[in-house]
Formats: sequence, C-alpha cells, structure tokens
Amino acid sequence: MNKENAPFRNSDGKGWEDHGPRNLSRDQENPDILVPPATDNGTMSNMRFSFSDAHNRLEEGGWAREVTNRELPISQDVAGVNMSLEPGAYRELHWHKEAEWGYMLYGNARVTAIDEKGRSFIDDVQEGDLWNFEEGIPHSIQALDKGCEFLLVFSDANFSENKTLLLSDWLAHTPKDIVAANFKKSTEEIESFPKKQKYIFKGEVPGPISEVKRFNSNGDVPDPFTYHLSQKAPTVDSEAGKVWIVDQSVFPIAKTISGAFVEVEPGGMRELHWHPYSSEWQYYVQGTAKMTIFNSNSLARTFDFKAGDVGYVPSVAGHYVLNTGDEPLRFIEVFKTADYADISLNKWLATTPSQIVADHLNISKEFAESLPDPEGPAPVIWYDESKDDKFNW
Repeated sequence: MNKENAPFRNSDGKGWEDHGPRNLSRDQENPDILVPPATDNGTMSNMRFSFSDAHNRLEEGGWAREVTNRELPISQDVAGVNMSLEPGAYRELHWHKEAEWGYMLYGNARVTAIDEKGRSFIDDVQEGDLWNFEEGIPHSIQALDKGCEFLLVFSDANFSENKTLLLSDWLAHTPKDIVAANFKKSTEEIESFPKKQKYIFKGEVPGPISEVKRFNSNGDVPDPFTYHLSQKAPTVDSEAGKVWIVDQSVFPIAKTISGAFVEVEPGGMRELHWHPYSSEWQYYVQGTAKMTIFNSNSLARTFDFKAGDVGYVPSVAGHYVLNTGDEPLRFIEVFKTADYADISLNKWLATTPSQIVADHLNISKEFAESLPDPEGPAPVIWYDESKDDKFNW
C-alpha cells in the first residue's frame, strides 16, 4: 500500500488507501483531520474555517469578507470581518448594534468617533494597533498613505457586515424634505447627497490630525477608543514566545471584548490550559499550527491552522496551540468578556499537594514536585525536546 498522503496511521496500523475522488491539496492542508492522532475521540463540531473560503464583497477602494455563525456554526459569541482599504479609501461613517473590536494587520489608518455625550475622538493607528467601539458608537475608518487591512470582531455570532447602519443609507431612505430641514438647508442644496449606500469608497489621503481636527464644544472623550499595542511590552515573555493581553484593565473603553496576542517560536507551544469565562475565537496571522480540543466525556479532536484561518475553542475546553512550522507563529485569541482569564494546567498541578498529583498521574511524589510552576497567565513553552531551554518560562 502507498502510505503517502493516505488516511493511514503508522502508530497502530489503522486506515487504508484513498483511491479517490479526493481533494489532495485539501487533505495535505489538514493532516490531523486526514490522519487524526490516536488520542482524538468521538464526534465534535468543526472548530475551523478559513477566510479564504468566505464570500468577498468587492467595492471601489477595498473589499470585505466575514466569518459568522453561518460559516462557523459552533461560534455562538462573536463573528469576524476581514477588510482592506486602498490609500485614502473610507469605511464610511457608520455604527453597529454590536460592539466592534479591531486589529490592524497591515498599513495605517485614521479612525474617528464621538461618544454618547457628543465628545470627539480622532487617532491614527498602524500595524499591531487596536480600536474598540461599543454598540451604538458612530465611527469611521480611512486608510492613510500605505492603505490598510484589518480584522474586526463583533459581539454577536450572527452579525453581518452587510447590516451596518450607514450614514449614506440612512439619509437615502429618509424623506428629502426631512433631511433638508434637519440640516437647515433647502432640498436643492442637498441634491448631491447619496441616493444609495456608499459602504466603502475612494477618497484622498488626509493631512495631519492637527490640520483636520475640528473644534468640539463638548471636548474630547476621556478614554481613547484606540490602543497602541505596537508600542507595548508583552505580558508574558519567554524564549519560546510572547503573549500580550489586552482587556479593560489596560484598555478601559473595551467593555465587551478582550484579547490575547500570541507569538510562538518554532519548537514552541501555548501550554495546556482553558478559559473559565468565555469561549475563544482565534485568528491566525502568521505560520502554521495544530490544536487539540478536549471537551469532556472523552471528546477530543485535532485541527490544523494556517494564516487567515479562524479557530474556535468552547468555553472551559482544554487545549494547546503548537507551532508546526519553521517560522514564528502569530495568532490572536478573542473573548466576549471584558476581563481576560485563563487557567494553566501546569500551574494547577504545581500548586496542588504533590501527593495528590502523584496519585492521579501514577508518578512518584518527587516527580510531581519537579513539574513546572509558571507565573502569570498560561505561557508559551518549548515542545521540541532538542531545544536547550525546554520549559524555559
């Protein structure tokens, strides 16, 4: 039998050839689905979907695609949008029924907003920076000289970017005399107003904020809607990787969604852990990874990920994330909760009386006492035994 690219597991001899028809490239992208580890067990929902498989909405000046509950039914808390704008292009003035949490993947952009007290906000963001707008907060995004691409996460799994409340759409569907009266103009003076929604459209790259910011008698917002993560030190830093945690403790305006930004070096992994208060919605930015999810009653399933993929972990389900490539792995963990929380398996066992741990794992008390004791959130550790600094925190 030709075992190459066959659903055959060498460790126990299970499986057989696949004579087709088949999508070989798809099988090769998902080796742990074609040949799952022997530890996988039972039937578990799909926990992976790629933005590459999502419908793309093309507009003059940019594009947008989304992964919602429609594409990934297991996700019950949040939905994601991937969007790109050419230099100067706008994501027009709008607002949402849901909270919006954004991360700049590439380039630079200007964001504007006002809060419920009429206070203004304007700021420029670059790759690695964040913004957050709670439900009902009106805002805009305009690409600067590099253009931009960003990830948006919304606090409703059924969210659709196509159901945004848009300035142009609202005015186009309000009687013209009412619109004119609202702005204290004649109907002739507003004749050039849009007749349909603009959504994404071309524009000119704006000048510096100091030149374009308008006076507001209500003043500026007390807490910024942006967070310059690109300028922050990691929360966890080890030779195997880094973790930046952003929740309301450091980004007070983000009252609905929090996140962790993880970098894992080749040969490293995000250690075994779980999240007690919320499911985890993942976005893979760079590299390749695999993750096994354990969800009680012997249920376990392994998935493979690459850049552009979305992953999902149910609340309190145990998991790890392993870098399976030869470049740093970068991914984002997003939670529908204002406060980030995780529980480390290593920390749990390291702080439980050693005899209890020994009795559970069929090991000596001395072995139990030698288990690693990390500090802080579940960190990144060495998986590759060839690394000299294995278990270096």
